[in-house]
Amino acid sequence: MPRVKRSTKRSDRRKKILKRASGYFLTKSKLYQAAQEAVERGLMFAYIGRKQKKRQYRALWITRINAACRLNGMSYSTFINGLKLAGNTLDRKILSEIAINDPAGFAALAETAKGALASRKTAAT
Repeated sequence: MPRVKRSTKRSDRRKKILKRASGYFLTKSKLYQAAQEAVERGLMFAYIGRKQKKRQYRALWITRINAACRLNGMSYSTFINGLKLAGNTLDRKILSEIAINDPAGFAALAETAKGALASRKTAAT
């Protein structure tokens, strides 16, 4: 059977894992097997966290828009429906920024949404 010399490949792979695990508690930053498990677990949580971050920001934007809609006398769902009927394509991130920084502009958007809903109601009857 031929002799296997692992030399740099093995040590490079181990060094990479241990470098990623630096700062972990006790064994997880010193011993390869424990470090590998900890790093894999951390990468899994990082992947999940990137997905959760998107959800949480969208929920925050919707909450802000809803609060501004209530100040203008309508609910979030009717506001979004009215904007779609009016042909407005602003996304929720921009709408929440407008709600925070420009209340008068948001009130104008709310009036646009109300007008689109009213015109749809009259067309239906």
